Amino acid sequence: MLKGMNHRITLEEVARLAGVSTATVSRVLSKPDVVRSNTKEQVMAAVRQLDYQPDAAARALASGRTHTVGCVIPTLDHAIFARSTQAMQTTLAQAGYQLLVASHEYDPATEFEVVRALQQRGVDSLVLVGTDHAPRLWKALSVWRKPTLLTWSCDPRLPSLGFDNAGAARMATQHLLGLGHRRIGVISGLTAHNDRARSRIDGVRQALTQLKLTLPPSLVTEQAFNLEGGRLGLRKLMSARQPPTAIFCGNDLLAVGALLEAQRMNLKVPEHLSICGIDNLEIAEAINPGLTTVSLPTQDLGRIAAQYMLSAISGEVIAAQSLLPFELVVRGSTAVLRS
Repeated sequence: MLKGMNHRITLEEVARLAGVSTATVSRVLSKPDVVRSNTKEQVMAAVRQLDYQPDAAARALASGRTHTVGCVIPTLDHAIFARSTQAMQTTLAQAGYQLLVASHEYDPATEFEVVRALQQRGVDSLVLVGTDHAPRLWKALSVWRKPTLLTWSCDPRLPSLGFDNAGAARMATQHLLGLGHRRIGVISGLTAHNDRARSRIDGVRQALTQLKLTLPPSLVTEQAFNLEGGRLGLRKLMSARQPPTAIFCGNDLLAVGALLEAQRMNLKVPEHLSICGIDNLEIAEAINPGLTTVSLPTQDLGRIAAQYMLSAISGEVIAAQSLLPFELVVRGSTAVLRS
């Protein structure tokens, strides 16, 4: 007999179809990791067949969890954050968790407000980006009794999963130095409220210092993290009294913008100018010449961050500081300096 359109499928009906107790169904929905795989498959098959929709409020009340994770990122406009966030979402969904995403456009006051809103919604954990946060946010996180994970950078105050951003920039700069370049310019993203951007400039300086070279202010420019920023940055650096022979860019979008602007200015890349980025976005391989860049495993970052959060929610202790590996990908945009 067909149920009425307003009939709400109950936990008991799912249990009856799956041939298990209501307690088992509840465990599968609230703590799937503690249930045997064949039992879990039986229950989830019944859930799908009946199109059972758990009452989120009742489920949260019973388990003490909302099965949601809050993720606050600087912007929704960058592919690099989209890749890591998608990987996080996929991993959490497989465990029955929902990812709630918010952005703050590099504004500490907005970040504080969205974090507080997520906390008030009862998220089971939080994932934040970077180490630049308002003092009142650090204070709010210190008294919050649920897990928080920092990503992309590391800070001893909270569990962290990220990259050695200075090391990645140092690797790229050492590549350029190895090709004979000595006047190396930097097109950086805006460094305000962005520890990653500052660390990458520091990495360039570290590599230059090893050869007793310096990074003069005239060869550093801060721009918006996009193609136009790369174009503007390239024009500014090339107008210097002694323009660079190679440029390190704070991300691939800046680098591609710089490469396109160099071509517009009839500067051949890499014959007249070498350009290197960081991220290894798809466009880095698609553009001509291909972009030399430092590849960051951002999908791994999202996946591992989700796994860390699931472990922390379950009461496990997670690593205090974890750095993911990166590698230089050499393509056609860098070459030996021509004398």
